[in-house]
Amino acid sequence: MSAVDQKPNQDAVSDEGVSKTSAVDRAVEQIRGLIAERELTIGDALPTERELSEQFQIGRNTVREAMQVLRAFGIIETRPKVGAVICGGQSEALKRLFSFHQGISPESFRDLQDYRRIIEIGVGDRILMKAKDEDIDHLSTINARMLSSKTAEDAARHDFEFHEALVALSGNRTTVAAYRMMRPVIEEIMLIGKTERPTQSATYEAHEEIIGALRERDRIAYAYLVSRHLEFGLRFVVKT
Repeated sequence: MSAVDQKPNQDAVSDEGVSKTSAVDRAVEQIRGLIAERELTIGDALPTERELSEQFQIGRNTVREAMQVLRAFGIIETRPKVGAVICGGQSEALKRLFSFHQGISPESFRDLQDYRRIIEIGVGDRILMKAKDEDIDHLSTINARMLSSKTAEDAARHDFEFHEALVALSGNRTTVAAYRMMRPVIEEIMLIGKTERPTQSATYEAHEEIIGALRERDRIAYAYLVSRHLEFGLRFVVKT
């Protein structure tokens, strides 16, 4: 029996009043963070419950309940002789949530872009406070990939990578993990108009303007430019 399994009160309410529910929620975030940190993709196996328990120093029951939460959201599934693996269920669930199986409506577009606006503008102050000049230079390096995109899918992937790196500059792992979970639907939005080369160039230029605002440490310009950029794709959405 491991040292972790010998902690009878690990999942109980602590002296600080942390409930078991809070412990499970925290474990879910830790596992999501691990998935993001290791860049696990569909089909990749997660560590065993025992390994997760030992790594995070939490009880096996808490890990088991956290895994059940992740299964419920379609993030993982259990396969015989393999254990828990990353699955694509969350992608289809998110697409259904935003009605992407019926095409992208203006309402779905605005809902998702509002989510992104809350995140990407919301982290602005932290980015301006934490980001170094070399971090901002790295954004330009990532953005340059837009110009070498050969397909719409390449362009959407490079677009997402830029915005993901932008959010990551906040230094908040939970925010980054949540943003990455939305990748399937965000990239679906980013595909809009990407078949046109001028759109790819316009995206590149919009990113460079955002980078410029960060270099100038101009919070107001940053918020305005991000918001304007997120509205750009609406012109390509066919109204239903």
